Amino acid sequence: MPDPLFKKVSGHKRKRVSQPTVSNPNPRKVSRKNANSTPLGARKRRNSDEDIDERDEAVGAFDNVDLEGPLPDVNESGDEYDDETPAQKRLRLAKLYLNNVKKSVAGGGEGEDDDGEVIGWDAEDVDREILESRLQKDVLEHSGKVHVYVADSVGSNVKDAPSTRLRGHKMPVTAAVMSEDGHTLFSASKDGSIVKWDLITGKRIFTVFKKRRPPPDAKGKGKEPVVIEGHTDEVLALAMSSDGKYLASGGKDRKVVVWDAQQFKWLKSFGGHKDLVSALVFRKRTHQLFSASYDRTIKIFDLSPQVMGYVETLFGHQDVITSVDSLRSETALTCGARDKSVRFWKVVEENQLVFRGGGRSALRDVLEGIPVDDEEAEKRREAEKAKKGTNDYHEGSIDCVAFIDESTFLSGGDSGAIRLWANNKKKAVYTRGIAHGLHEVHSETEGIVTSPRWITALAVLRYSNVFASGSWEGMIRLWKLNDQNRSFSPLATVAAPGVINSLQMISPPTGALGEARWVSQPPSPSAELKDQDSDSDESLPAPHPSAVLRKLAKQASQRHCVIIAGMAQEPRLGRWLRIAGEGTGSRNGVLVVAVPYNEGDPRVTR
Repeated sequence: MPDPLFKKVSGHKRKRVSQPTVSNPNPRKVSRKNANSTPLGARKRRNSDEDIDERDEAVGAFDNVDLEGPLPDVNESGDEYDDETPAQKRLRLAKLYLNNVKKSVAGGGEGEDDDGEVIGWDAEDVDREILESRLQKDVLEHSGKVHVYVADSVGSNVKDAPSTRLRGHKMPVTAAVMSEDGHTLFSASKDGSIVKWDLITGKRIFTVFKKRRPPPDAKGKGKEPVVIEGHTDEVLALAMSSDGKYLASGGKDRKVVVWDAQQFKWLKSFGGHKDLVSALVFRKRTHQLFSASYDRTIKIFDLSPQVMGYVETLFGHQDVITSVDSLRSETALTCGARDKSVRFWKVVEENQLVFRGGGRSALRDVLEGIPVDDEEAEKRREAEKAKKGTNDYHEGSIDCVAFIDESTFLSGGDSGAIRLWANNKKKAVYTRGIAHGLHEVHSETEGIVTSPRWITALAVLRYSNVFASGSWEGMIRLWKLNDQNRSFSPLATVAAPGVINSLQMISPPTGALGEARWVSQPPSPSAELKDQDSDSDESLPAPHPSAVLRKLAKQASQRHCVIIAGMAQEPRLGRWLRIAGEGTGSRNGVLVVAVPYNEGDPRVTR
């Protein structure tokens, strides 16, 4: 009897019961009018892959839109949709998507009828404009272009915006990330600890401390490897997934550690990097993680429960990598410090675009294949030197990058300049020199020596026209991206004494911070008002209950642009500068600023 493992499997497909039968006196002859014009081999390949193609197409279509609810089971192999035309399929998927949007907007309704329609949903109860804005938002986010124009509103409200400071680390804070729902925040420090904060109460929830390294005799041939559930050295980078499920951390111990963000438990540690891990980022709305290291490589991890493992490594930088960023598409943005390059990685196409900063030089001409003794190249270098003003400094290192949208990004470095780039231009579209002023140092031989303050951190409110930059100037600067993404201008400042080691800008859902004490607490009366009322017997009238209710309702419907800054007395990746002492006001901690903005600001596509 033959082994069933090697038994030949029949290649015949299952008969479709619902398919109508056509009477044909000669079944071997088929009319060419009714036959498909596709070649026979292509038809066979199409039929063999038909189910897979339809499933992938349906799942991919839903994966590109934000559905806050369970996905329909489009992978079931029943005969319900066998005779469905492409137009009918598109109509069915559109109805499923609209029903999920109605559920998320109307709070779920009262269930569904036999046709799949949501029961208990009425356009009078849920405004049509809310539904339209939700659909428009999904389309605009999928376009990958700047479409959130809130810079003017943010700039006018930042002066009186509520803020809070979180202090729980003994050493300088290196990174701070906030969940997209606006409820929790994680901060890391050079002391090797990671702290989880509750942003509603402003209190610490839990702290994970640095682990001890195993003794030398614990390693060796024939011994099981010791698994350390955490970090054994400084933690330098944090990243959080869009759904708030995973937290990733990296540091000097060369490991990428994955945590359960909700329960704050260790899940897995990844090795592979040969030097410290300097930056981490999750691709938006996925569990794909990019890690950058001083070993000049970028590693990609897939943290989905089915995989939870390493994918591949990207090579190309000639110096240490200090920053990495990513958005929705499968691309990444990195900077290579003193190789003075920004690289735009296309993961699927397996190629990269190189953008070189630092101005023209003989070395750059050699890298671009221009001969050293080229007279035209020498003339270009001389013209560029003459064109530069006295406020321009040579850029020796690019230290931070940030995406604005899928085709526009920013870079900053030790020259104090912020550069605006487009992925279809080799040169920077716009450069803002000495964005954070000059730093003065007294020298016994040279007197007062001035140098530009480095750009230590950049952050963008995703797909918007506002971004922030940090240094050790004592403030965070907000910038407004002008029309056509060709330039930017100063918008406002936020007081932040110390070195800004990390920045994040995020917009939580409407009313997410309405219950936060530091946001909802009214400001205390000024000293002048107290002095004025101290001689009077009349007390201030109590607010009317309706006014209190209106204020609470406004807070519940208010949207905020939250700025999270990791502040310290020294830089994240070194100790070459220290800002401490009386009068500086610098302390190790996290600054959280909630800037309200108007929901009605225009949102249009380019």
